[in-house]
Amino acid sequence: MERTTSPTRPPLPGAAGLPGRTRIPGVAGLPDTAGLPDTAGLLDGIPCQRGARPAPLVAERPGERCAEGPAEPSARTGPAPRPRRPAGFRVRVPVPFTLAYAALLAVTSYVAEHADPALVYALYQGSSTDVAHLLQTPALVLVASALWVAGGFVSPFTLGFVVALTALERRIGGARTAVVFLLGHVPATLATEVPVGLGVLVGWLPDSSLHRLDYGISFGVAASVGALAGLLGPWPRALLLVAFGGMLLRDLIAYTDPLTNWGHLIALVTGVAVWPWVRRWDQRGRPVRPRPTAPLSAA
Repeated sequence: MERTTSPTRPPLPGAAGLPGRTRIPGVAGLPDTAGLPDTAGLLDGIPCQRGARPAPLVAERPGERCAEGPAEPSARTGPAPRPRRPAGFRVRVPVPFTLAYAALLAVTSYVAEHADPALVYALYQGSSTDVAHLLQTPALVLVASALWVAGGFVSPFTLGFVVALTALERRIGGARTAVVFLLGHVPATLATEVPVGLGVLVGWLPDSSLHRLDYGISFGVAASVGALAGLLGPWPRALLLVAFGGMLLRDLIAYTDPLTNWGHLIALVTGVAVWPWVRRWDQRGRPVRPRPTAPLSAA
């Protein structure tokens, strides 16, 4: 490989007699380098220095796009990556209280349908809000009695439960819906059982009336329907109250179970009585929309 020396270094001994070189006129001891390649910027003794120099990287200014266009993406040989969930991703259930309560009622209804009849009767008896249980364990039986559906899961009150509590929970929330349900369930139960205890006490009713079966969700459903009516417009409210109240009055006139029928009417009136609170809760849950303001006319 041909090597050259830098013009700044002194000539090698005997360079003056090398063939193919001419001396620079007027300069003694320096050969003529006119026909040789440019060696500026090269280091002595290091081969392979004549390749193309890489172009310096130019920082791209903000808002300025390179003239060559965007770089092509490299081909992927592996499977495509799975999309990641954004941070804070949550599955929002619209009516958690109603759905959880309905699932619990479905389980207890399945047990009542397929379990041994003796076991089912024992469960009903232990959950009954009769006078004897209310005197011994009132809180336990008031909660346990609301875990069963009288007439099975396909009773009309089950449909009313799902429709009324779903609509009510979407307007006022799950916790307040539970409060409305309990306001219908507890007072109506006490209003129908206290007279029974007084009737036994004065001798108007037999002692067996202290252990009558009393369970179900119908009182809470009636109160929820009454409370929901207060959130509807005038015409839907009137239609709902006339239809539901007429059904309860028809059952009362039939006189098949007067204590339960009176309890339904008491629970419905309780739901109507909480209209001020329900409407206030509904207004708090709604987003406040700014009122449009009229543009000021130029004077």
